[in-house]
Amino acid sequence: MKLLLAVDGSKTSLDAVKHVIAHADWFREPPEIELVTAHAQVPVPRFPGMSGIGKAQMQEFYEEEGGKRLVEAKRLLDQAGMRYTARVLVGPSGEVITQHANKTRCDLIVLGAPQAVFGSTCTKVMQLAELPVLLIK
Repeated sequence: MKLLLAVDGSKTSLDAVKHVIAHADWFREPPEIELVTAHAQVPVPRFPGMSGIGKAQMQEFYEEEGGKRLVEAKRLLDQAGMRYTARVLVGPSGEVITQHANKTRCDLIVLGAPQAVFGSTCTKVMQLAELPVLLIK
């Protein structure tokens, strides 16, 4: 089974990581985990006479900021001895999470559900996903 485990560094997203670890025995074999975080694309203003920020610089920014959100989830998974592939996705969270789940042929999306689910990334993922979504409260 292949899981997409989406985290943002919040307590609820780390609860989802802990849930996957605690229930790894639900699966016949250890699950293959796509550990992702989504970073909204930041518009870069351009002014006359000012040299712009390059694409490589922006990608470095996304990787650095996204990496911070992944640190604790990676630590928990490493501690549990679970293998994963970590990625920083860039774009509207719900859309890029579901697109990545489809592209990598995941069987399940796991997310931590915030107090206010409506209007959240969770709601968007549930609307767009063509595969099961497990929300961890």
